[in-house]
Amino acid sequence: MIRVVLVDDQGVVRAGFRMFLETAGDIEVVGEAADGPGAVRLVRRLAPDVVCMDVRMPGGDGLAATREIVAGEPPVPAVLVVTTFDLDEYVFGALEAGASGFVLKDAEPDDLVDAVRRLAAGEGLVDHAVTRRVIAEFARRRPASPSVAEPAEGLTARETEIVRLLAGGLSNAEIAAELVVEVSTVKSHLGRAMTKIGTRDRVQTVVWAYRNGLAPR
Repeated sequence: MIRVVLVDDQGVVRAGFRMFLETAGDIEVVGEAADGPGAVRLVRRLAPDVVCMDVRMPGGDGLAATREIVAGEPPVPAVLVVTTFDLDEYVFGALEAGASGFVLKDAEPDDLVDAVRRLAAGEGLVDHAVTRRVIAEFARRRPASPSVAEPAEGLTARETEIVRLLAGGLSNAEIAAELVVEVSTVKSHLGRAMTKIGTRDRVQTVVWAYRNGLAPR
């Protein structure tokens, strides 16, 4: 059973999410919070697998709460930012804060359920409508003179290449086609790379790649 905490300042939104998620059968909503500080306290007490986090909330925003949650003691839950705002600034801020995924509140219920399942399984995701824009924003904000020697030292040449392609927006299948290898091979190399650099999912691996200059120019 996937344990979820819902964080939103509107009770009716939390009630709707609870209904959608618990109808899935393999998801249990174990707690709710109406602001960022309350979310941090709840997560520390309940240790959920996934936190569905709103961005704008009175009394403490979701980005600050996300930073505090992902910086906590393990096991650290995956944070899925669920918001009405699809502005690049919010998306970028959420991923920089350590979120593993981003979906909009007007997404279909099945999409929300799928997002929770994917994050619980260690797969990060970003809403398809904003994925390319987010990557473009990472590219725009990247350091002028990135240095990759030390952070990437532990990666093999193939692992480095796969992380770079991932940061360029390619899927596993597209990376496999580019390198003329099996998708399972890409997954294996990517998994080892993530273990070495300490990222928990694909999204945070992209963040790491841009922070460390290991991304296509």
